[in-house]
Amino acid sequence: MEEIIVKAIQDYYPDEIAWCYGCGRLNESGHQFRTGWQGDQTVTIYSPKPEHLAAPGFVYGGLIASLIDCHGTGSAALALHRKNGHEPGDGAEPPRFVTGNLNVSFVKPTPHGVPLKAVGTVTEIHPKKFKVETEVFANDVLCARGEVIAVSMPSTFIKQE
Repeated sequence: MEEIIVKAIQDYYPDEIAWCYGCGRLNESGHQFRTGWQGDQTVTIYSPKPEHLAAPGFVYGGLIASLIDCHGTGSAALALHRKNGHEPGDGAEPPRFVTGNLNVSFVKPTPHGVPLKAVGTVTEIHPKKFKVETEVFANDVLCARGEVIAVSMPSTFIKQE
């Protein structure tokens, strides 16, 4: 049975910033990654689609990089939201982060046809900047590692009418 994330931080982003190709719930063409807490770590579960192939039987590395990227920014949002005394769904608007830096290392070829599980550990660097270390597993086998430096989303990212 596939794990699910019940209360993902992305479910609570305001509509005007919920369009990311990786994690935007309003982007019907995107991946719609969802990140939540599992104890003190963050988790995103995603099942690659048939078009996410690199070669028959293996996941395209760009999808894995996108997973690590959005998992990192979502994890930073979860961490700051919790630090501010909130949890997803409690009525408080969560903070939103963008990627300042992304580093991905591919450990093993990632098999296609199984759910991927990104597990993150958040380290606060500064009140507006967080470092998130992520490991991506397929069938409990470590396939990739990544690091995201997530930066508080500047107000200039929100389209002004």
